[in-house]
Amino acid sequence: QLQLVESGGGLVQPGGSLRLSCVVSGFNLDNYDIGWFRQTPGKEREGVSCISSTDGSIYYSVFVKDRFTMSRDNAKNTVYLQMNNLKPEDTAVYYCAAGHLALLVPYTYDFWGQGTPVTVSS
Repeated sequence: QLQLVESGGGLVQPGGSLRLSCVVSGFNLDNYDIGWFRQTPGKEREGVSCISSTDGSIYYSVFVKDRFTMSRDNAKNTVYLQMNNLKPEDTAVYYCAAGHLALLVPYTYDFWGQGTPVTVSS
């Protein structure tokens, strides 16, 4: 049974940092592309970052590029999202997902975690 579990969300002040974790089980990171997405009430889920299982290439949304860093630890079956210089507009529920196309498009992913909330506020 494929499962993804996010953690690490919370309340942080503008300019602060958080590191999200996504622990996967039931499959190897070598076999699936992993994406990070976020969603706020009333808005569509948007892609934040994704990593290719084929060659490890990482892609970022223009809204987070140079502030967020995605990485993976295959030995721990864990994917991370280091978020620096957080802004109020980064407030959202963050999800990790597994798929096979390494795109920042939600419908291309087959399996999803339950999400972890991030609030950026002073």
